[in-house]
Amino acid sequence: MKQKMIDILNNMQRYNTSNMAYLNFGLDVSVEYDALVVAPGWKPTKIITDPSFQITRLAEHSYISGYLVEKDGLKIAWIQIASGGNNLIDHLTICGELKFKKLIFIGAVGSLRETFDVGDLCTPSYSVAGVFANAYLCNKLSDYKPFGKVYPDETYVDEIIELAKEHGYELKKASVFCTDSIALEYSHLDEIREFGTDLIEMETSSFYLLAELLEVPAIALLIVSDNSATGQPLVGRNEEQDRKYNDGRKKIIPDLIYQIAKKGVHR
Repeated sequence: MKQKMIDILNNMQRYNTSNMAYLNFGLDVSVEYDALVVAPGWKPTKIITDPSFQITRLAEHSYISGYLVEKDGLKIAWIQIASGGNNLIDHLTICGELKFKKLIFIGAVGSLRETFDVGDLCTPSYSVAGVFANAYLCNKLSDYKPFGKVYPDETYVDEIIELAKEHGYELKKASVFCTDSIALEYSHLDEIREFGTDLIEMETSSFYLLAELLEVPAIALLIVSDNSATGQPLVGRNEEQDRKYNDGRKKIIPDLIYQIAKKGVHR
């Protein structure tokens, strides 16, 4: 963990308490988790259908919840949060109190290009930060320059793409625009498309900035939920689109989480 992240935690705890991860998510600071999953909206009880996973609900609040997901001796911490870069920053910062070996973001993403279909599995090559929440990660708020590119660790991303391939899954690299609003992004689609990105979602620029501060191997797994270029809607998909989307969300992503958490583990 970088000194800046230590300072962020110290400043937060000075005005609050030192056990925020437990109070919010029921997660134990004494446990070293094999992975931490960050999921806007997605609860493991809803998306994991494989009975070989054991899921324990640890905490549930009005819009966040915490879980322990176990399989074959692996312990995976799972935090379900609300959407948006601000919520990602707040709740992943709290989890800086914990020990975990891998960091995995999962969520839905819209396509801005005809070349991506509903149900395609993607990971960011970079994210354009069209959000303001990231300003709070700067030394001064006035230092923030919106619309900058945030890059993941390319070596680790390639490693996970290869891991997915070994298990029969195609994980596509794609550039992402991060928005602060879903309802209003449609009023700015032409302007957003000028950034040249393939996909649009809300949190990955914030996720990778925090991952760098936490100094933990990190990957974002995104599944295409809609496509504004081809008219495939977010609400009102047809039966085949729903089948492919749910297959990716409920079967492929949980298996990839397990494979990523297991990678490099010797028991």
